[in-house]
Amino acid sequence: MQILMVAAENGMISGAKVGGVADVIRDVPIALAAEKQSVDIVIPDHGNFHQKNKSVLVSQLNVSFRGELTQVKLYQLYLTDQVSANRQYIVAHDSFSQENGQVYYHDYDKGPFASDANKFALFSLAVCEFMLNGDIKRPDVLHLHDWHTATISVLLTYELKYQELETIKRIYSIHNIALQGIRPFNQDESSLEAWFPQLSYNGELICDPKFLHCYNPMRAGINLNHKVHVVSPNYCLEILKESNHEQGFFGGEGLEGDLRIKHSNHDVIGILNGCDYEALDDQQADYTMFLHDAKKALLRFASNSSLLEPAIFIANERINQWLNKTVFAGPLVTNVGRLTSQKVSLLLDDYQHQQVLTSLLTELELHQGRFILIGSGDKVIEKAFTQCMAIHNNFLFINGYDETLSRHLYALGDLFFMPSSFEPCGISQMLAMKYGQPCLVNDVGGLTDTVKHNENGFVFFGGNKEEKITSLIKVFQLAIKTFCNHAKRYQVLADAAKSQRFGWKNSINEYIEKLYK
Repeated sequence: MQILMVAAENGMISGAKVGGVADVIRDVPIALAAEKQSVDIVIPDHGNFHQKNKSVLVSQLNVSFRGELTQVKLYQLYLTDQVSANRQYIVAHDSFSQENGQVYYHDYDKGPFASDANKFALFSLAVCEFMLNGDIKRPDVLHLHDWHTATISVLLTYELKYQELETIKRIYSIHNIALQGIRPFNQDESSLEAWFPQLSYNGELICDPKFLHCYNPMRAGINLNHKVHVVSPNYCLEILKESNHEQGFFGGEGLEGDLRIKHSNHDVIGILNGCDYEALDDQQADYTMFLHDAKKALLRFASNSSLLEPAIFIANERINQWLNKTVFAGPLVTNVGRLTSQKVSLLLDDYQHQQVLTSLLTELELHQGRFILIGSGDKVIEKAFTQCMAIHNNFLFINGYDETLSRHLYALGDLFFMPSSFEPCGISQMLAMKYGQPCLVNDVGGLTDTVKHNENGFVFFGGNKEEKITSLIKVFQLAIKTFCNHAKRYQVLADAAKSQRFGWKNSINEYIEKLYK
């Protein structure tokens, strides 16, 4: 079977990873190759990847975008670790690469998703053209990931020149339904009709349910593809329900009606993401070495800015303090991830007239514990964590992402803390567990499918936000006290976490049987 994966990110390419979708695009093709399937992968050239890796120019075409001809190029990359049955492609255009090499734009002054939507609309057009031209081998299965690639399904459905590609089976994966890429249909330079002026389409199937004058790529992906894939069984059930943010529940985010119709026809499939256990490093994590490496990372972060950011300065001071007193009796709590409302909003809510994070750090201090958090994202959240770090001596916030630091922190920590308001699948908890670090998580999405309370970790529950926060505090206290006062019991949990295996093989068999055949 010939499969084409199209996505915004690819963890196989250095610099092309932001979130968990990159891990999926890296790992799934490898696992499919092991099952004798041939997979091509294509993403945009965000950071001049064709210059930084061994590459060959496969094709260059002039495509009509926004009523004008513009040139797009297709390169095949030859990466050191790639499997021979998989081909790695990138689509290059002058507008795809930012100076800082970032995958996504953050220029919200132009409107939500505006610049990213322009980029991924042109990318989607290019992929269709390269398939039609035969530059990318025509697949039996076209597997699209998240809103960034959903416009491909719009073009294949409504553009007459692509009718011969309509016979390709199309799968659409939802990694995060909260990000839908909504843009106007028209009267904006970043809109469906501005990108494709001659396109005739059915707006009823691809409009946003709330903003009817807007194009919703996520909804298009759901309605215009044959199967919808969701990245964990529990999240698959959650998105069939209406969201209630005031009560702390994140469901279908307005698209639950379309999903329920699709689900009734057995075309919405929940399959848990996997985790790579081949690269399990048994080397003992060294706390002092981690702190020294963290100082080096801070220097790199600082070199990218003309001003010394407060987060970098305070973190460096905190590391110096800890290097003078590296021994502490309590647990090391860890967190690695993007700083978004989804991931950490519960920490910034109030509990008994103070911030939840302040309550947790105070509890941790009573037991001589420390908390290290690595991440970047929302500037308001970054500022809040920086201010908290300035107050609490047992909190280190590293404002940036470093793959090596993150990997060592998974192995170094005693309790991985993942209080996501919703979590389609989650990879961080799997990575922590594979190194024997129990996790404390919310009872949502893929976290529920992987972490079991008092079996291999800790889970907090609640029917609304207030109940969840109260439960979070109590379960955090339980975890810390178990670590400090019941070492044997805690070791049983750690061993159970380490023994879990969420390998790709079972998931890939489900891909083949439930999605591709």
